[in-house]
Amino acid sequence: MSNSKVILEEIFQKMLQHFGPQKWWPAETAFEVIVGAVLTQNTNWMNVEKAITQLKQKKLLNFKSLFEIEEASLAELIRPAGYFNVKAKRLKALLRFIFEETEGELDPLFELPPSNLREKLLQVKGVGPETADSILLYAAQKPIFVVDQYTYRVLSRHFLIPEESSYEEMQYFMIQHLPEDLNLFNEYHALIVRVGKEFCKPKAQCENCPLKGVNW
Repeated sequence: MSNSKVILEEIFQKMLQHFGPQKWWPAETAFEVIVGAVLTQNTNWMNVEKAITQLKQKKLLNFKSLFEIEEASLAELIRPAGYFNVKAKRLKALLRFIFEETEGELDPLFELPPSNLREKLLQVKGVGPETADSILLYAAQKPIFVVDQYTYRVLSRHFLIPEESSYEEMQYFMIQHLPEDLNLFNEYHALIVRVGKEFCKPKAQCENCPLKGVNW
């Protein structure tokens, strides 16, 4: 077993022991995950929850309702998530894509090979790698590792990746050194987000971090 595999396993076990299972993504349906994946761009989850709650209260958190609603009206409803005009446009673009592909049905979409679906998602304006992979992992239940700014901080600060690593390079590193397991990828990413929010901040707070002492 390579050093990288050993260290990644140690990181996972330390985070899991400290935080416990995260039960992520907190959504009732795959469609809710898709909406949340767009809304969570450049904001924290608390703000996304407020926007999701408003959609639920209005009984609009379904494909037909959000596909038919005017973009301006959608923007007002998701205002708590921030950048609401941009996100309304992006969400509308994603919904149009789903309609054109499968007339709004998610199951046929999720039956596509993951690489094909990912390629199609990345062609939708406003859907970047992190959003596409979140949809693949948490909504479509495909074993793909989602990386983000927290992943970068944890890996680079423990000298597992070069500081100039790209999204694709970080993702390849994780997939190469972890078993291809849907539940593991889910839990690992969620735990990295948790440790990133609480300890591995832009200014690292290492003293009480569960990963203190993990060395290459």
